Amino acid sequence: MRWPPSSDWPHASHSEQVLCRPHRWHVQRMGQGSSVLLLHGTGGSTHSFRDLMPRLADKHDVIAVDLPGQGMTQLGARHRSGLRQTVDDLASLCRAQNWQPSAIVGHSAGAAIALQLARQMPTRPAVVGINAALGNFKGMAGVLFPVMAKMLAMTPFTSVMFSRGTGTQARVKALIEGTGSYLSAPEIELYRRLIADPDHVDGALLMMAQWNLDALLASLDDIDVPVLLLTGSRDKAVPPATSDRAAARLPNAVVHHIDDGGHLVHEERPALVAACIEAFLTRTAGASDEAMVPQAT
Repeated sequence: MRWPPSSDWPHASHSEQVLCRPHRWHVQRMGQGSSVLLLHGTGGSTHSFRDLMPRLADKHDVIAVDLPGQGMTQLGARHRSGLRQTVDDLASLCRAQNWQPSAIVGHSAGAAIALQLARQMPTRPAVVGINAALGNFKGMAGVLFPVMAKMLAMTPFTSVMFSRGTGTQARVKALIEGTGSYLSAPEIELYRRLIADPDHVDGALLMMAQWNLDALLASLDDIDVPVLLLTGSRDKAVPPATSDRAAARLPNAVVHHIDDGGHLVHEERPALVAACIEAFLTRTAGASDEAMVPQAT
């Protein structure tokens, strides 16, 4: 998407562009207090946190970042979209900006980035994974999907053709509902605008083509930072059982299942998700044992 954001883009007044090689990052920031870093999933952008950010900003300095090549972050190197490279570049950005997050919140693939990034941060931040994509595709899909993504990312004009063929309200609505989430027409329109941008699609394809979770999954037993895994019961993209399996291996993790939420549960139920995050952060900061994760209603 073109810089600067249009005035009707969520929280456009809080947007800034930060050059930290190799990328030009789109960053949104609001609030005061301990820092919380927000990382979206594949194909998303900071807009997915539009309702979560102000709620967390009541008590925190909230920083949301578009991942390389997606949203309004301009990709500086096409070979730096994999998990390890993205984490290294985000760590460099945090150092350059003197961000010292006490927590990192990641949605879907952003949760994998959050876990790996937490291991590299001197602040040892807590991690919240929202429908965390912490598993590989099973069987033949595990072989075919990465190969197909690589082929699409290397094929000229793929992103242009995908944007033209998919960037309609009806098709975007079908894609989102296929993940088990149900958004309003204005919310779907934000995703339509993203998908209509070939550069954004190209960035998402590059991320999928270079994605490899093997090293992270092999090291889950060694990640001892506090972790909260939130799942939506209707998630069709990342089944809640994925978080259950990951939590069984993470030394300091808890899972909270939210009824009536899909893959984009933080967009469908932002007040509840924010309350869960706040209770978790209060508890990890050493507050009273009475601070409990709220029950879904």
